[in-house]
Amino acid sequence: MTDRPAQRTPNRQLAALIAEAGFSNAGLARRVDQLGLEHGLDLRYDKTSVTRWLRGQQPRGTTPALIAEVFTRRLGRRLSAQDLGLDACAPVYAGLEFAATPEEAVDIVSGLWRKDSGSHAELRKIAFTPAGLVVPSRDWLIGKPDDRVAREPAPRVPAQGRPGVLRTPVGRPRPRGPLERIPGHRVGAGDIAALRSVGELFRTLDDRFGGGHARQALVRYLEHECEPMLRGSYDEHTGRRLFSAAADLTRLAGWTSYDIAAHGLAQRYFVQALRLAQAAGDRPYGSFVLVTMSRQAVYLGHGREAVQLARVAQQGIGTGGPPAVQSLLHAAEARAHGVLGEVRACTAALVRAERALEAARPGDEVPYWARFFDEAQLADELGHCHRDLQQFRAAAQHAERSLQLRAPAYARSRLFCRVVLATARLGLGELDQACALATEAATQAADMRSARAIEYIRDFERRLEPYKDAAPARTYHEKVAALN
Repeated sequence: MTDRPAQRTPNRQLAALIAEAGFSNAGLARRVDQLGLEHGLDLRYDKTSVTRWLRGQQPRGTTPALIAEVFTRRLGRRLSAQDLGLDACAPVYAGLEFAATPEEAVDIVSGLWRKDSGSHAELRKIAFTPAGLVVPSRDWLIGKPDDRVAREPAPRVPAQGRPGVLRTPVGRPRPRGPLERIPGHRVGAGDIAALRSVGELFRTLDDRFGGGHARQALVRYLEHECEPMLRGSYDEHTGRRLFSAAADLTRLAGWTSYDIAAHGLAQRYFVQALRLAQAAGDRPYGSFVLVTMSRQAVYLGHGREAVQLARVAQQGIGTGGPPAVQSLLHAAEARAHGVLGEVRACTAALVRAERALEAARPGDEVPYWARFFDEAQLADELGHCHRDLQQFRAAAQHAERSLQLRAPAYARSRLFCRVVLATARLGLGELDQACALATEAATQAADMRSARAIEYIRDFERRLEPYKDAAPARTYHEKVAALN
């Protein structure tokens, strides 16, 4: 890789840290390359590269942050690029770190919100990195709970002049708007309730109209409302609830990003939601975030990683969760085996999911985030699995059942299921029914802002290609062309 022209001053900070860590130049280069692989980067540094850095050359791109992370892991304390005498950078892999502390987690996720709410279009083009799933899921599984998240208000330092009055640079008092949050704002139950209500609102919009409909508004809300709360003051109980609500909204930001095909950005939101859930002490919700990550991996064709994520989620909460949660976790594993074509493993996971949901009782206490997982959702999962295994008759039966049970408010999920049913009908040779179902789904997709909805339609059309000269297929294409 090409580096910047050498500086005149040798990098003594880096030399001192290399000595403290006990690295050889070749050893440091090797560790930087290995860390790059974890984040999907193919780096080719060697001992000569490190010699150049020691002489004052500045590595480009993401490398300063990678070097800092290598030393952080080795020395057990957080180090930045500047601590190593290197230029700071905005690394492409930023957001995939599983923060060491709640404070650092707030810094990372709030930086992500700020960049995303601006005009940083390149952020939405970052590639999904399968290797970037390993470290966060491992750290969540084996990491120690955070001992403390409470924040006490910072002592007030009066401005020059009359105490407690905000002043402009020329000394005149600056009036503060009635809704403007101040540093050290005391977070209360009403703030948490507001975050939860906003989450329900954006979830409803996402289900009905697609992730692209209000994603940007959600991110701006996180930046302008949630971040000041996280940086405010709160006791331990309120702090845990605050981190839980922030985790939920951050996962939702990732989910809506996933729905518009901003997959690298979605992955980063999911990792940060996982860390916020750990700060909240909410192990079950962390498992739900991992299941969400598993679903994205399935969608992108990374079945092996998806299986691992689903199993880590199961290990993380054990067998003590409510039946609906257990069913959700096993269904996620089944989907991953299905996309890999592993019939036996997929079937076994589906059986576990069905048995778990059968054990559910009307009075069971189910977390709010798992209440969507009912008979309709399980039938949907079964339909997808049987479709992926090319067991089309079973796929059609389960997809039809899901459509019968699913509430209209879950419009996008119904669309996906309708395409699964269309695909199953096509696999059974029922071309007329398949095209009629797909036409209905395409009509729905035209009214949504969902890249996934479009991709479901395209997947059906690829399967329809061998029948392109048949009358039902021609009619289908004509109707879809008219929609566009």
